[in-house]
Amino acid sequence: MLKLLFGIIIFPGFLSTVAAGLLLSWIDRKVTARLQWRSGPPWYQPWADLAKLFGKETIVPQGSATAVFLVAPLLGIVAMTIIAAMVYTMNIHPDRGFIGDLIVLVYLFTIPTIGVFLGGTASRNPLASVGASREMTMYLGYEVPFLIAIATVIVKAGGTIKLGEIILAQRSAGPFLYSISGVIAGLVMLLAVQAKLGFSPFDSPEAEQEIMAGPFIEYSGVALAFFRITKAMMLFVLPLFIVSILWGGFTTWWAAAKFLAIFVLLVLIKNTNPRVRIDQALRFFWTWLSAAAAIGLVLALFGL
Repeated sequence: MLKLLFGIIIFPGFLSTVAAGLLLSWIDRKVTARLQWRSGPPWYQPWADLAKLFGKETIVPQGSATAVFLVAPLLGIVAMTIIAAMVYTMNIHPDRGFIGDLIVLVYLFTIPTIGVFLGGTASRNPLASVGASREMTMYLGYEVPFLIAIATVIVKAGGTIKLGEIILAQRSAGPFLYSISGVIAGLVMLLAVQAKLGFSPFDSPEAEQEIMAGPFIEYSGVALAFFRITKAMMLFVLPLFIVSILWGGFTTWWAAAKFLAIFVLLVLIKNTNPRVRIDQALRFFWTWLSAAAAIGLVLALFGL
């Protein structure tokens, strides 16, 4: 029991994932600042921001659905903690998975989006409702090519839906990314992850110039801190997931370089592309990206 609690809370669970995510969020802010000819924040700034939020009052807007408003920020943290524990464990002990654990991970990745949607609508703020609506619309857009890319991985792994077996298949035959269909699936996942993180050019749900903070406009204090913790955890877990299912998993120290390469690409895309409208994003995901993902799936079926 104590070992299980240690795994959930310390490693490979909540605290280690939050620490890694906050470090990556600082790197993101630092790189962004340098690209804009600014010095950027000190290394401890993400921790200081959270400490400040934890010391402030959580204000619940009048007329809101109080229970939903307060529970929504916790959903993403719970989901990311479970995902982190599963992905860590499958990389260290691939034989400890269960049938369909990859499908469970896909479902868990949707929970942070659902939490943002519930929190935004529960606040009863018009701008928050617009942001929540955009969040779900964006989800419906990027999830289609994301699922097709995962289907490509399943085909290349011989039809298995166990993450551990997918990692073992890459250990024996080489990473899936070193193939035509693997490259296509990797690019599709990279852009889908960009949208999952709410990074530019797919940040219209939180467009500050249009709808202020979008679904987070009424949040403050601890509740807002929980949303920021969730995003920091996603910043670490999502690249880790891509490395695990497409780039051979964390079998050697080179995996850290692979992880950083994906993270750097996410930051570069974020800082070199303007925001697109929600209809433009939806059209992009449902046409160009879905078509590319479908081509990758067909190529995988032919062994390419």
